[in-house]
Amino acid sequence: MSSNGRTLVSGTSNWGSSPCIRTMKYTKILIYSLISLSLLITGILYIYNTDSKSIEPTKIPFQIINKYPHSTNSYTQGLFFDGDTLYESTGSPSYLPQTESVLGILDLETGKIDTKVKLDRDIYFGEGSTILKDKIYQLTYKNQKGFVYDAKTFEQIQTFEFESKEGWGLTNDSANLIMSDGTDKITYLDTDNFTAIRQISVKYQNSPQYNLNELEYVAGYIYANIYQTNKIVKINPDNGEILGVLDLSDIVAQAREKSSNIAELNGIAYRESTETFFITGKLWPYIYELKLQN
Repeated sequence: MSSNGRTLVSGTSNWGSSPCIRTMKYTKILIYSLISLSLLITGILYIYNTDSKSIEPTKIPFQIINKYPHSTNSYTQGLFFDGDTLYESTGSPSYLPQTESVLGILDLETGKIDTKVKLDRDIYFGEGSTILKDKIYQLTYKNQKGFVYDAKTFEQIQTFEFESKEGWGLTNDSANLIMSDGTDKITYLDTDNFTAIRQISVKYQNSPQYNLNELEYVAGYIYANIYQTNKIVKINPDNGEILGVLDLSDIVAQAREKSSNIAELNGIAYRESTETFFITGKLWPYIYELKLQN
């Protein structure tokens, strides 16, 4: 007995496991926790890398098939084919009094527009245009307003409003209108009520691609001019990824050699019968017919 009358019991302590056993348990818990944390971090990194993985845009080779005259008074904002008939819509900057905001059929022999619609330049600045189901649609720049015309008579049959602050390029996928507004966004519009039904953010290797301008929808892809550059990009409409780049610097230089007053590259039209692209620019002397090699 101890001096205080309590019996000392040898062996296991009344307080539980020995310090050594407790240390082993804590070590195991720590190891399992570290393994779990490591697996969690690995999973997060995998998801991040998968989501952020981008495709290196390819350089799209092309061949110049032909060259046609184009009016150096045409400040091109929209270009599209209906069959083999080429249409152009133009804008009218206040500092260029010779320009007009018109829509009409472009004569490839003369480069002149057979004007079918003329907007009041004091009110509207004409922008992108497209044809869909016997109707021609045209955007305006700052008014958040568009026009709808009968494709045969060019009679104005409707107007519409859109939410984007500005109207730039316009095309369609045979079901909906597809518009740009100078940002990195491309918006799909319902042709029944002109509400935005879908919007994609265009990315160049995970960075937003701003200044999207004139558009053309071809074989499931969207082609877009990039404002104030010599490039046209090919966009995957499913995720906004830029898949290819068409560098037209040599063509721009050629056009500038002919006319020093040219402005930006702008205008993309695809002719299905020849599988060729027609491109031009604001105040350009030529329209170029290109065959893409991809």
